[in-house]
Amino acid sequence: MTEPITSPQSSTVLRASIWVAIGALIAAAVVCVVWVIVGDSNGIVGKAFLTVLLLAGFAGVSIMETNLAARRPAWLTLASMIAWVLLLLIGAFLIWMPEESSYYSGPERFFKFILIGLIIQGALLHVRLYLKAFLRHQTTFTSIVTYVTIGLVVILGVMLVLPIMTEEYIDYKSIYWRIVVALAILAAVGTALVPLVNALFAPKKQRPAAAVPYASPAQVQQWPTYVDGVTPLPVLPDGQPDWNAYYTGQPTYAQPALATPIPAPAPVAEIAPAQPAPVDPLAPQAYPGYQGYPPAPPLPPQQ
Repeated sequence: MTEPITSPQSSTVLRASIWVAIGALIAAAVVCVVWVIVGDSNGIVGKAFLTVLLLAGFAGVSIMETNLAARRPAWLTLASMIAWVLLLLIGAFLIWMPEESSYYSGPERFFKFILIGLIIQGALLHVRLYLKAFLRHQTTFTSIVTYVTIGLVVILGVMLVLPIMTEEYIDYKSIYWRIVVALAILAAVGTALVPLVNALFAPKKQRPAAAVPYASPAQVQQWPTYVDGVTPLPVLPDGQPDWNAYYTGQPTYAQPALATPIPAPAPVAEIAPAQPAPVDPLAPQAYPGYQGYPPAPPLPPQQ
């Protein structure tokens, strides 16, 4: 139901919807041509102009639907194309059907066409949002309710469109509208059941944890210590480090009884300066120019 349009089955559905659009466009054009030939000549120029606009609009919508198909599930692409085909046929019907009375003029039929378009597209939007709620938490009960509700919505849409199209030629009795109201109530109840079941029994979506901002080691402030670099300084009553204890070795204020006493820092031993190593007079000395060679021979005894 939600497979991408790139799958083989979805690609077949897309090609089928495109051919349906092409066939509907050709059929509507042929029917309009036949009406031009065999129909009356009353307002034929205006009807022909409206027909050209209708066919051009349908062609543009078909191209738009084809471009949007890559981001939609296959069923939605096919259902949307069928909805536009129905609007094309209904528009051709409203343009070329003869007017039975002066009350139903051209502007009146135009507003009828707009109202029918809103009904069809509204039903399609309802099914799209309703299926999204159904796919969130699927059970046997919600599956039955979903398919029954979608069927009721489709039937209700058809029963609302038919009187708008044919009220000039057919007189609909009160029982017809009673059935329409009953279907509307049942469709509304079915529409409310699935979101209600989801709210009660569907697992809640977990919100992602907020990301902890990164702090570099230089930004982390550590508690000061004594000179040994390990023992922490005592805490003053205001929560600040006892800097006086750093110099004295004893806390300024008495610490709790259970606190471990802090030893005074050990005195630093004085390091004697390094003494030069004794020079052995018998040891061979290095002389300039003799690096890596034996030392020079001693002088002969003097008389």
